[in-house]
Amino acid sequence: MIDSKNHVDYNEEQIQVLEGLEAVRKRPGMYIGSTSSRGLHHIVYEIVDNSIDESLAGYCDKIHVILNKDNSVTVYDNGRGIPTGIHPKLKIPTMQVVHTVLHAGGKFGGDGYKVSGGLHGVGASVVNALSEWMEVIVARDGKLYKQRYERGIPVTGVDIICESGIDYTGTKTIFKPDEEIFEETVYDMDILVKRFREMAFLNKYITITIADERQEEKNEIVLHYEGGISSYVEYINKNKVVIHPEVIYFEAKKDDVELEVAMQYTDSFNENVYSYANNIATTEGGTHITGFKTAITKVVNDYARKTNQLKENDKNLSGEDVREGLTAIVCVKLHEPQFEGQTKTKLGNAEIRSFTESVVTEKLSYILEENPKIAKIIIEKTLLSFRAREAARKARELTKRKSALENTSLPGKLADCSDKDPSKCEIFIVEGDSAGGSAKQGRDRRFQAILPLWGKMLNVEKAREDKVYGNEKLSPVITALGAGFGDELDLTKLRYHKVIIMADADVDGSHIRTLLLTFFYRYMKPLVDNGHIYIAQPPLFKVKKGKEEHYVYNERELAKLMKEKNWAKGDNSISFQRFKGLGEMNSEQLWETTMNPETRKILKVDVEDPILTDEIFTVLMGEKVEPRKEFIQKYAKTVNNLDI
Repeated sequence: MIDSKNHVDYNEEQIQVLEGLEAVRKRPGMYIGSTSSRGLHHIVYEIVDNSIDESLAGYCDKIHVILNKDNSVTVYDNGRGIPTGIHPKLKIPTMQVVHTVLHAGGKFGGDGYKVSGGLHGVGASVVNALSEWMEVIVARDGKLYKQRYERGIPVTGVDIICESGIDYTGTKTIFKPDEEIFEETVYDMDILVKRFREMAFLNKYITITIADERQEEKNEIVLHYEGGISSYVEYINKNKVVIHPEVIYFEAKKDDVELEVAMQYTDSFNENVYSYANNIATTEGGTHITGFKTAITKVVNDYARKTNQLKENDKNLSGEDVREGLTAIVCVKLHEPQFEGQTKTKLGNAEIRSFTESVVTEKLSYILEENPKIAKIIIEKTLLSFRAREAARKARELTKRKSALENTSLPGKLADCSDKDPSKCEIFIVEGDSAGGSAKQGRDRRFQAILPLWGKMLNVEKAREDKVYGNEKLSPVITALGAGFGDELDLTKLRYHKVIIMADADVDGSHIRTLLLTFFYRYMKPLVDNGHIYIAQPPLFKVKKGKEEHYVYNERELAKLMKEKNWAKGDNSISFQRFKGLGEMNSEQLWETTMNPETRKILKVDVEDPILTDEIFTVLMGEKVEPRKEFIQKYAKTVNNLDI
């Protein structure tokens, strides 16, 4: 029986009702994802998105964002201005309703907004709840109105601060993120610029100006792209080699739905197709992407057969063949988008698939007919991909037959773990045999496997899939993980749910780490998407004074330790050991510092921005040297004690 004596009474008093915006302050993560840097920047996006919705409605073409000296943020636009009259149902000023009542806004039907990204009507009120203070000034009906809030609560009425002579409209919002809520409250200009650049590409009639006034020298960036998503494709491809100079662009409208497509082929082996619905990045795709992919595959095959580049007995080109090297933006705007799940990452409107498929089929067929030179280049690219995939298929079959004949399934250098439950197991992919030896001796054999790698690894950014099969450096990784790769990858067969890259803290180690990450991102991306890839963080220094010793992971931690201990660098009783390589640690050191789950630091590899991620891999591992040189020159300035 259950002993109820020690249990707290569970009655009506335990059922809490959170009033107004109290729920937001109590559980901020439910509304903005997190209270870390990501959530901090998200609250700026919420306010700017309201201005962009005004633009989509046809009433706003200028948005200004200012990072103020006290780290508050100002956002103002030249839209219609938030209504200020008394709300017919709640009997308080509508401007106050918008900022203090959840799920209140002009986006739930009616004629306020035909197209909107902010479906839930929580933006302004949530930002208000999570701000130390907020002031909103509205220009409307020839007057200026102002209201101030503190932690979501109105501390003034909606006051008229100017009664005449106002010949413009718009909304200005000034807010300061609450230090009681957020882990940090300092904004990163680069993060905001990246987001607003995307918005400016997607909305070619908008000019977004962002200014940082926190430094003595004001930094202002103006974002406006008349080319819209065509300019976006050019921006994405700026470090790639394009195979036809002009971006292919077309658009169509039907009833309340608008479709825009921009596309351009490069000589790379990866596809980069990005989709949006009402400015929201649909990272999981949806009906618009399904229609686009179906149509482009059919159009290219039909054209290839019509021009006899595909013979009668040839197989059809697959979707993967047709999209190899393609950069495309597919953007739809519609009145009532249906997003699957809470994250708004997949569009579900069934009618959008047929609409997109029909438009792409008609428009792209016409463009290929009218531009035979471009069409020929595209078909030749897809045929090369087709032949390479056939070669890859044969190499894959050969590898499988060879494995069967040799009657071995795991690489010889793999030191496997005894537990067979993948959710409990982890594998360390270790650079070099000496580090691998230390790791094998120091590991917990029950759940930790070790796979040493050595020598130069294949750069998959410059190689097609057929070159990956049988590669002596990558084959052990593929075989050890057991899930296959490319389009045959099956996560249910993954033998370890933590795949940890463990490399030296020097240039060679960084290179090997980047090569492996490139491989995982390009050919085993579901491992990244599902949080299976990690990076070990071996310490950089061992600091010892008498019997006291500490391991620190970077220069900043070293300085912090010295300050906390009140130790002077010139003290001869303090010894410093700098670990240039994992092989310099014995097995015990490698276990307290890097491998022990109780004490180690490991970084989970996450993709927050697919476009930026693709750009970084292209710069670091692609064909063009100049962008890589610029990248190194830019970030070398911030590196201390660079080990070359």
